[in-house]
Amino acid sequence: MTSEGLARSAAAFLKFCMDAVGLAAALAFLFLISGPAAVFAQSPTPTQTPNLSTVAENDLIHYGDLIDVDVIGSLDGDWRGTVNPEGFLQGLIYAPEPVFALCKSEIAIADEIASQYSKTLKDPRVVVRVLDRSGRAATLLLGAVRNQQRFKLRREVRLHELLALSGGITDTASGEITIARPVDLNCFKNNKDENKISLMNYTISQVLSGDNKYDPIILSGDIITVVEASPIYVIGGVNNPRQISSREEMTVLRAISSAGGLAKEGIESAVTVYRRDGKDGKSINVDLKKIRSKQQDDLVLKPFDIVDVGQKGRGKPKFPPTVNVDGLSRDIYKLPARIVE
Repeated sequence: MTSEGLARSAAAFLKFCMDAVGLAAALAFLFLISGPAAVFAQSPTPTQTPNLSTVAENDLIHYGDLIDVDVIGSLDGDWRGTVNPEGFLQGLIYAPEPVFALCKSEIAIADEIASQYSKTLKDPRVVVRVLDRSGRAATLLLGAVRNQQRFKLRREVRLHELLALSGGITDTASGEITIARPVDLNCFKNNKDENKISLMNYTISQVLSGDNKYDPIILSGDIITVVEASPIYVIGGVNNPRQISSREEMTVLRAISSAGGLAKEGIESAVTVYRRDGKDGKSINVDLKKIRSKQQDDLVLKPFDIVDVGQKGRGKPKFPPTVNVDGLSRDIYKLPARIVE
């Protein structure tokens, strides 16, 4: 009988089995004529290499990961530990050479181990799993956010999500965000120079645009800084003495308006701007009446200027005033840590 005729006969008998005695008999018939592979798709072995371009960076092996190597059917070949400083797995009993694991997938490492074990074991099947990722480098979020934090990343996360988790951006932000990406703390490859920190710059408006090009995936070890605008201080005879941010050109009139305007006891003609000029300091006298009448230019302020509005009953200070500066740098290792799962 020809192969075509055999196929027609098999199909007819299969239909009869299914109609007469059900699916179990049909499966048994297929098993007899073709073997188990025709009935059930063979599950891929754990050592089949995936397309690495589809493996997320977070799923690759990093420094600090606790790795488990399980050789099915052999306890002697099992192993558990972390990569050494050079990125290798050492101490695998049947592997004549150290296995490089840093920034490789679990399946790729299992392939390499199985290849080396096959010199001693017959057809070894190896399963590699990351049991614990908590030892990875923390991601830092610093600067003009509500809550500066450390993050332990267990999944893929973008910049905008971490900004939201930090409570959002404060009004002291300059509008710029920088990301410093150190070498070896993640599996990012800097094509220009792998020995240097990679720096990326974005604006807040770009991140909020919804374009993923300006909303990068954040990696372990990244240092994100929401840049704070340089401060200007307005004190003395104003309704709301405060620190304001010099995000754009700021003049004396605008600064005083931002501080709630002139208070009842404030003296328009007795405004002094204290400015640090190199190692020396200087004071600049300003008369608000003359500015309004165009007899004097409205002074453009510089970062860290102190605008002191005179007050009735208070004489002009002999020395430049001091201000309490908030937002001093904190010990980053004491920042609260948050796990992103």
